[in-house]
Amino acid sequence: MNSQQRIHPAAIAIAIVGLVHAGCAGEPDEARVEPALQTITAQELADHVQTLASDEFRGRLPGTVGEEKTLDYLVGHAEDIGLQPGNGDSWFQEVPLVAITADPDMTFSVGDGGTVNQYGYGDDFMAWTTRVVDQTELEGSELVFVGFGIVAPEYDWDDYEGIDVTGKTVVILVNDPGYYTEDPELFNGRAMTYYGRWTYKYEEAARQGAAGAMIIHETAPAAYGWSTVEGSWAGPQFHMVPEDNNMSRVKVEGWFQYDVANEIFEMAGEDMQALSRQALSRDFEAVPLGLDASVTVRNTIQRSTSNNVFGLLPGSERPDEYVIYMGHWDHLGADLGLEGDSIYNGALDNATGTAGILELAEAFVSLDANPERSMVFWWTTAEEQGLLGAAYYAANPIYPLDQTVAAVNIDGLNIYGPMRDIFVVGYGNSELDEYLIAAAEEQDRVVKPDPEPEKGYFYRSDHFPLAKQGVPALYTDTGNEHVEHGEQWTRDKKDEWIANHYHQVSDEYSADWDLRGAVDDLQLFFMIGYELANEQTYPEWREGTEFKAKREAMMGTE
Repeated sequence: MNSQQRIHPAAIAIAIVGLVHAGCAGEPDEARVEPALQTITAQELADHVQTLASDEFRGRLPGTVGEEKTLDYLVGHAEDIGLQPGNGDSWFQEVPLVAITADPDMTFSVGDGGTVNQYGYGDDFMAWTTRVVDQTELEGSELVFVGFGIVAPEYDWDDYEGIDVTGKTVVILVNDPGYYTEDPELFNGRAMTYYGRWTYKYEEAARQGAAGAMIIHETAPAAYGWSTVEGSWAGPQFHMVPEDNNMSRVKVEGWFQYDVANEIFEMAGEDMQALSRQALSRDFEAVPLGLDASVTVRNTIQRSTSNNVFGLLPGSERPDEYVIYMGHWDHLGADLGLEGDSIYNGALDNATGTAGILELAEAFVSLDANPERSMVFWWTTAEEQGLLGAAYYAANPIYPLDQTVAAVNIDGLNIYGPMRDIFVVGYGNSELDEYLIAAAEEQDRVVKPDPEPEKGYFYRSDHFPLAKQGVPALYTDTGNEHVEHGEQWTRDKKDEWIANHYHQVSDEYSADWDLRGAVDDLQLFFMIGYELANEQTYPEWREGTEFKAKREAMMGTE
């Protein structure tokens, strides 16, 4: 649907009020809603993104001049729009961080008592430590293949059963067994569970007493290529400041290139593909490889404070109830070791979302009266380093979580043009799907489940720490059915972007972007927030989701 074909904006508001929930105090009139929606424009989005993703902002890395420029930009525009500071009289919530930068001059050695193979940093492996120490090492640490490295009693699954990996280095497959078998009775079928995330695998290895944990990279089940691994884990790696300096974590975490891992298994006299197939069974038993691993990781450590940014539009009737729009302002900074372009500008990821929240804030402020509930506009820090800003807030909320109605997370907007569809990442998790469905119908669009649930995107963005605490959250992705070019064209464009630009220095603003679809999506998000802010009910998690019990306990509705 192109911009000339868009349904009258006021009709969206009226339809949502009638179709979604009772309890909204009066229907919005056309004169009130239409001007607000029309403040969201492709030109303003483009202007914001061009600035935020310019070389001047140095890739928006937390704790750098890039953060200073980003915060100045956001606060300046929030003030101009008419928002209030969102943390008392401050725009900021300080997030204490520690940056650990591994010296790339390292070699990973694997030996069998005679032959020793040496692998190069970047090309063959990536390794680091989350321990806040100047140096750590594996020295002759026995390698053990532990399949998917999962302990999940609810699935009757334990890859560590019968083996002691204390002081050893575990080698782990990416994703979880359901991805490979597509059996809906095995984990969650092709849809990734949290057990498939690399974060879980390192954490479980530490609980098992391992000294090191190395994941075997495969592009399809990981959902990104090796260039993303190399780009994401090089340079400063940020963490929340741990009380124990993270000494409970393994000494060394990392990834092996697939071909390197295959060579290591051959050195051990094992068939990696055959063992990987065996790992799909509950009967799998971990396999000692009879090889020793050694690597030394030398670190530069820098403590710093970054900032979540909050703007507030107080509610007119129930200001102590909150609807949140959120998206991360940060990206990967610059890597001066690269030849040529060294700045990870992060235009799509996530200057678009950062800009989109500014546009939404402007739209809400332009209303002739504030919504009944308060609107919170939150730009998070350190998402690229493990959702750290969102995790810190979830543990130290400014707004009580039991008074937080819902959150809408924007992590990358549509740069391809108008779509007939839109995807929900985590479709079926909560009643928020129904809000989106009602709004989309008024744009003659359809809401669909995430077509790639195996990639685990629900666990990879900033709404997840809130969801873990019980707060319902909506996270969408660009649809595939382009109004003018069709589905295959869109798929090809997305595949090309993931392969060549995701977490690369080439993620830069382009005048070729078609932001009409981004405007459509932002208008959907506006109407969802408008309904949530003017009704009296709270959306709920669906039965069977892992977040429902947490929310019910929080709200006293068990």
